Amino acid sequence: MSETNKTSASEIIHISGAVRRKEASVMLLILTALIVVVLISLTIGRYSISLSQIAGIIKETISGKGLNEANKEAWVVLSIIRIPRILLSVMVGAALSASGASFQGLFKNPMVSPDILGVSSAAGAGAALAILLNLPSLGVNLMAFLFGTGAVILVLQLARIISHGNSVLLVMVLSGIVVSSIFKALTSLAKYVADSENKLPEITFWLMGSFAKSNSSRNILIMFIVLVIGSVPLLVLRRRINLLSFGEEEARAMGVNTTHMRAVIIACSTVLTATSVCLCGSIEWTGLIMPHMIRLIVGPNYRILLPASMLGGALFMVIVDNFCRAIIPGELPVGVVTSLIGAPLFVYLMFRGRRDWT
Repeated sequence: MSETNKTSASEIIHISGAVRRKEASVMLLILTALIVVVLISLTIGRYSISLSQIAGIIKETISGKGLNEANKEAWVVLSIIRIPRILLSVMVGAALSASGASFQGLFKNPMVSPDILGVSSAAGAGAALAILLNLPSLGVNLMAFLFGTGAVILVLQLARIISHGNSVLLVMVLSGIVVSSIFKALTSLAKYVADSENKLPEITFWLMGSFAKSNSSRNILIMFIVLVIGSVPLLVLRRRINLLSFGEEEARAMGVNTTHMRAVIIACSTVLTATSVCLCGSIEWTGLIMPHMIRLIVGPNYRILLPASMLGGALFMVIVDNFCRAIIPGELPVGVVTSLIGAPLFVYLMFRGRRDWT
């Protein structure tokens, strides 16, 4: 009996070690791909900059000799336009994926998106109203954020009043659908009354999502602070999200304060999504598709799923933004491309899910 127990324990340790090595390999692979894509991104644009020129800029900066004229122009393009834009796309992709993965664990459904509680729809309505009122860009961002977070608070209040403690997650989803529909209607109304020469194109462009006008140092700093504030608690609590995935009764039986956990997940995910939307517009599907795709690779364990989803979301967003910048002389809105990619993938996942159900 003792020999059997020792053998079983060694097998468990061996399997656990193999799983850990696989997880580390996946994380390293995604991180390497992200670094490579970021380096390639620095060379993409109307102003041609090669990797060798970037290496030359780094070498001249370290040596302290100063940049030559060609490298000075390249450095201006890199420092003012490309590097801030790449940083913002990395952080927004990570934020949306973290939010989507966390909501999928909370609602026990891998098809849940960060907009399930109406954040994006409400933020779009707030931005449209701000544009109609001729507010500056900071006012548009602030209005979008307030509307997005306010919508979630409204959803939570509706769920608390209606559910009376029973099936609260289901009531949240239904309340989110209702609130989202209302704000979408308000956005349509704003577009209807907007000036077709100036305001309507501005509202439409904002709603499609883009990094073209949002890569300022202020926005970079705001997104970084919010990413840290929103993602660190989720990463710290990611093992407990595993317990929530089993159901609230099972989680409570294991000593998890489900009410507190639910509040933390909703608060962090809402802040991440609302900030991403208020700075860059509505970028859909990233927070739904990337966590689901990463789950197919690493499994449902949030210990690895959450950080891998953040890296995967960052990688996906940078690739999409590169495509938007390179495909036409101008650029496509990022939200359009993510929808064109995400919708077919979602259909594929639904067909795959149907086969699994049968």
